Amino acid sequence: MTSIITGDIINSRNVDTLIWMPLLKETFQEIGTPPKTWEIFRGDSFQVEITQPENALFFAIKLKAILKQIKNLDVRIGIGIGDKTANYKQITEGNGEAFIFSGKAFDTLVKKQNLAILTNDESFNMQINTTLALGLLIMDNWTINSAEFAVKYLNNKGTTQKILAKELNISESSASERRKRAGLDEIMQFEKIYRKMVMHKKINGCYSL
Repeated sequence: MTSIITGDIINSRNVDTLIWMPLLKETFQEIGTPPKTWEIFRGDSFQVEITQPENALFFAIKLKAILKQIKNLDVRIGIGIGDKTANYKQITEGNGEAFIFSGKAFDTLVKKQNLAILTNDESFNMQINTTLALGLLIMDNWTINSAEFAVKYLNNKGTTQKILAKELNISESSASERRKRAGLDEIMQFEKIYRKMVMHKKINGCYSL
């Protein structure tokens, strides 16, 4: 079982590519190397494999925060979880459930909300995407300051708020306020629930959700 992310950048044509493309590539390089693990195509579209599907939502949230640090930018993401074929050299040539669900999530569900997850378990899909829709009411409206704080927080989850405030050159009270406005506690609680649901399937040998 693996997870495939299909996405594109919102408003990419209105922002200089030299501003956001290096950030996108740097984020993907943390996962692996192209073209088998990730690939950017048609200028602002991409596919990425997250081999441990329990990590897929965290990666998507982090990618959204990274891009929303840039004014007017956002991202659309469809995550598919399932099996895959192993005999491909480029991720865009891959096949299997994970690829099919990722494409379907992007083509259908992402028309309603900017981030969606699809598997062959309808109950799982409904629970996750309903909750995710509520989380997106916050994430879609992150300001640049909220996104910057989210990136720092996600990159240093074990770091104290005092250290985060110092790195951002703001007061601890301002850091606390940004954390609340970004809804990070609630978003990470949801991410934890998603992670537990996926891990439960894996531990019990249900490699197909």
